[in-house]
This record gives sequence, structure tokens and C-alpha cells, in this order.
Amino acid sequence: MDIVLYVIAGPLFLVSIAAHFYVRLHLRPDDAELDDYYHEFEHRQPGYARYAKWSRITFIGATLSVLLLFVAAIV
Repeated sequence: MDIVLYVIAGPLFLVSIAAHFYVRLHLRPDDAELDDYYHEFEHRQPGYARYAKWSRITFIGATLSVLLLFVAAIV
């Protein structure tokens, strides 16, 4: 069981972290003041909405893979 969790969670963690860095570097809109007023226009800015969605997805993937690695280390 441990080996299966390591085989699944290890590559998932690496892929999720790499994808998260890609999203942070390449999909983030260029506007520097975006953090101050993003909630006012998220529905009108498809670029920011795409960035927020993929950032959330990749972070959740990394979090779940770390949780699986922790479970594999404990069991």
C-alpha cells in the first residue's frame, strides 16, 4: 500500500508544483494593482478568472499529493 501511494503521490506532487509555477509565471495578468481590486471585475476579466482557476486547481493538487505522501509515510 505504501509503494502505491508513493508512486501516485510523488509524480502528482512534482507535476502539480511545476504546473503551479507555470501558472504563476505565465498566466498571471500583468497589472500590478490586481490584488487590490480583483473582486470587482473578476467576471469581466477572463484572463484573471483563468489564472485564478488554474492556480486553485494546481495548489489543490499539490496539497492532496502532500497529504497522500504523509499518509504513506505514517502507514
